[in-house]
Amino acid sequence: MTTDAHIPDRPHYSHFEDLQGLVVASAQAALGIHLLRAAGLVTGGTAGAALILSYVTGFSFGVVFFAINIPFYAFAYYARGAGFALKSLVTVTLVSLMAEALKPVLHVDHIHPAVAAALFGVSAGVGLLGLFRHQGSLGGVSIVAVILQDKFGFRAGWTQLIHDLCLFVIASFVLEPSLVLWSLLGALILNFVIAMNHRRDWYVAQ
Repeated sequence: MTTDAHIPDRPHYSHFEDLQGLVVASAQAALGIHLLRAAGLVTGGTAGAALILSYVTGFSFGVVFFAINIPFYAFAYYARGAGFALKSLVTVTLVSLMAEALKPVLHVDHIHPAVAAALFGVSAGVGLLGLFRHQGSLGGVSIVAVILQDKFGFRAGWTQLIHDLCLFVIASFVLEPSLVLWSLLGALILNFVIAMNHRRDWYVAQ
């Protein structure tokens, strides 16, 4: 097992390195969401909640995603300080804008749900890895999960899992059963990408 004692001192990223990392990671996440949306699928986390609300209300994903994340910035500040809160705000804003900007320039008239789920899982998974590397987040329940883990020892993964299970139950009342199953495939691929590639000792900088 690798421990922090075996990890070399990590230099900090410059502000420019952080910004470009967050922009690239946000673009990956937005592309994945765009493909997911084109197939009428959902995912976990706040992005999944925003997709469900956008399907039900007709409002754009970007507007809903940005709006429902607003209350969580205070939690982000409480959990990890001003830097984490600011990066979360920047990331959520970028993903909201990019997801909407893709609609008129990247038309997807037809995509099989299986393909959309797989491409979403890979693209968004890589995007989330980039966000983790630069201490960013997509806001929402992931921030609450961090607080519960830090303060009460309740593992963040369990909080995320409980939230996502509830979300998919809600989705089953909104989407066709087959689309819910394909959505689960996308979520599984995303989490597989993160589980296989997110290791603290692989990252040189903070």
